[in-house]
Amino acid sequence: MDNRLGTVKISPQVLATIARLTALSVPGVLRMSKDLPGGMDRWFRGKGTADGVRVGVTDDAVTIDLAIVVVQDSNVLELGREIQSRVSRAITEMVGMPVLAVNVRVQDVEREADEEPGK
Repeated sequence: MDNRLGTVKISPQVLATIARLTALSVPGVLRMSKDLPGGMDRWFRGKGTADGVRVGVTDDAVTIDLAIVVVQDSNVLELGREIQSRVSRAITEMVGMPVLAVNVRVQDVEREADEEPGK
């Protein structure tokens, strides 16, 4: 007897939201960049994009591009690797899809808002 109830489809926008929230939870990430590099976000609006996130799904596997702004004095390489690890794990655990790549682009480095200039 077949116990299948139907199919489950995950919207690329859901994947983008998971990736964005996970990236923002990593200490050292100040915010997502508003625009993806090269203006490519305009081609993907409504198809798995959120501020600073672009998602591609190929053969039920996920590729994620993130554009972030980091806090001054962060180790950018370690931060990027931590983001890759956490986002990949979140997608895999929450939706059960394999992750082909998590590409992190650091768009800028800024002071935290509560820091005073000159310190």
